[in-house]
Amino acid sequence: MLEKINIEQILFLDIETVPLFHQYQSQPENLKTLWDKKAEHLKRKEDDNAETLYGKAGIYAEFGKIICISVGYFRNQEFRIKSFYGDDEKELLKEFISLLNRYFNARENLLCGHNAKEFDFPYLSRRMLINGLQIPEMLDTAGKKPWEVNHLDTMDLWRFGDYKSYTSLELLTTVFNIPTSKDDINGSDVARVYWEEKDLERIAVYCEKDVLNVAQIFLRYQGKPLIKQENIIHA
Repeated sequence: MLEKINIEQILFLDIETVPLFHQYQSQPENLKTLWDKKAEHLKRKEDDNAETLYGKAGIYAEFGKIICISVGYFRNQEFRIKSFYGDDEKELLKEFISLLNRYFNARENLLCGHNAKEFDFPYLSRRMLINGLQIPEMLDTAGKKPWEVNHLDTMDLWRFGDYKSYTSLELLTTVFNIPTSKDDINGSDVARVYWEEKDLERIAVYCEKDVLNVAQIFLRYQGKPLIKQENIIHA
């Protein structure tokens, strides 16, 4: 089934998110109160509290924001990668929406990420609404039947109906022998690199690597050769 999909119709993507504020105490009181309630459900250790758990705020669309969206797509044997990143979430979302509406709005187009059905796609949609933006057709699932939603997820595809565990992107690249460059940072470093080092370019490089890995894994699913280094184009 997957081998029949035209890979040039897929937009691969990944996002990076951080807490809305640098520190727990920086939140406005009304939001801090709501995070306190949220944190009660996140406690796993005896010394966990709302402040120590605030580093996790970035994974929740109500308490976090998107700082980078990286996308990749195939054209004429090349894999082109582009990133939208910055401090102004609304602007980078508008740029991403413009890309979707202009180049990936046909019925046959697909969006693909890793764990994207659980994280990237709903997070993007929620933050668009919070920023007063219209959700583009490719992300809008309201009223659609499951087979009308053009979303692919490399983690979901790997499950084959088995929902017992999470399979990381790193694990899949390893078992499929996909060569990757050494990680400069990982997901747990993103908030620190953003808030303390102010290095958005470094985060974008990390995000683009994940987009490339998602595309490589999908090629493995299709039984096709991997993308050659010389065919990777950074916009």
